Amino acid sequence: MSVIHYVLSFLVAIALLVAIHEAGHFLVARWCGVRVLRFSLGFGPQFFSCRFGRDRTEFSIAAIPLGGYVRMLDEREAPVDGAERHRAFNAQSLTRRSLIVLAGPVANLLLAILIYWGLALTGSRDFPARLGEVPAGSPAAVAGLREGDLIRSFDGRTVRGWSDLRWQVVREALDAPTVAVGVQRGGVELGSVPLSLTGITIDEKAPDPLRQMGLVLPPARIAPVLEAPLEGSAAQRAGLREGDRILRVDGRAVDIWADFVSVVAASVGRELLIEVDREGHVAEVRAVPEAVAGASPPRGRLGVAVKVDQEALQRDTILVRYGVAGGLLHAIGQTWSTSTFSLKVMWNIVTGKVSVRNISGPVTIADYAGQSASAGLAPYLKFLALVSISLGVLNLLPVPILDGGHLLYHAIEYVRGRPMSEAGEVFGQRLGMVFLALLMSLAFFNDINRILFG
Repeated sequence: MSVIHYVLSFLVAIALLVAIHEAGHFLVARWCGVRVLRFSLGFGPQFFSCRFGRDRTEFSIAAIPLGGYVRMLDEREAPVDGAERHRAFNAQSLTRRSLIVLAGPVANLLLAILIYWGLALTGSRDFPARLGEVPAGSPAAVAGLREGDLIRSFDGRTVRGWSDLRWQVVREALDAPTVAVGVQRGGVELGSVPLSLTGITIDEKAPDPLRQMGLVLPPARIAPVLEAPLEGSAAQRAGLREGDRILRVDGRAVDIWADFVSVVAASVGRELLIEVDREGHVAEVRAVPEAVAGASPPRGRLGVAVKVDQEALQRDTILVRYGVAGGLLHAIGQTWSTSTFSLKVMWNIVTGKVSVRNISGPVTIADYAGQSASAGLAPYLKFLALVSISLGVLNLLPVPILDGGHLLYHAIEYVRGRPMSEAGEVFGQRLGMVFLALLMSLAFFNDINRILFG
């Protein structure tokens, strides 16, 4: 994938999410009778603007796309004509001002609900939450779980598939030492068994939380037929081609794709003799797996994917779909649980339980945007929903300069019976700017660290 693909995927996501956020402020301000002077996507020098509407509001696009703002008529910023004073933001009641401020984050959360609702209605395919071989000594083995067990519920919530199970594990691992897991074995409901989450690490460099618990999918019976290798990959240099079917590696037969992946993963830097069926003839290639950046323990890869067998995919997966009402409830619940999880992660970062490495900046977000867009519309929409929730939650933090900071000022005004002093607000804004500058510096540092060291 080209850099342009990543950049465009990122810019589309940011432009949409910022536009939705600012539209929330704009629409509620207009509903409250406040005059909006400018609606801007981005900061800094403008390269496009136009005016229209009854108030001749200026709509502009600026050079720095990482944000936006809605500028309203306000006596604290410039003199206001007496005939227009009733339309100034500062002249509104405390309730109206709070609604205008709150509308931006709420718009982001509503967007996430709409996306999740649409995805729930259309449905998606997922693997059933059935276990493969349970590693000895793992929390799952200690709980008595076995290969072939079907996870039906997790902490009292229905599990609809493997992706749903992963999300519920990640969400509970931050603060729940033990959860009750509903299990079906051989078609018989066993009821709930206690599963320990103690020691599970949520970190970008830690193993998959499910694997840490011993919850592993059974190997999919996918034929080892190759897609086209990635440009510049070890597979391409070795001469592997699209359509090749892996027969043997170092003389050992390969029946399914998982067999090939396991051999490659365990062979970093070691030359492999790979025999393939190529258009009815056996061909031999020699390939050396490269190390996956940042993986611990080291894992090898060749840079080639399996060709998806649609019939096998339909056979081995389930369709997860909701009705209209059920889908809406699911979407609201998913948005709520993701929001609360974001707050838990923030708190655990502050208390040191979660590493600051998990704070991502624009480069990492752009990487996720490009990867999700390449995977299809549904993954990209899920990415948009997740970032929209993060944007909404971040803006609700009680930090001056953010929407939550303004709501904090309004709460203080409600208690005191009068607004904060201008000097107090200015001091708070400076503190907020310092906080955001430090946060962005840390995010950029993490981005650079990921690029250089994985």
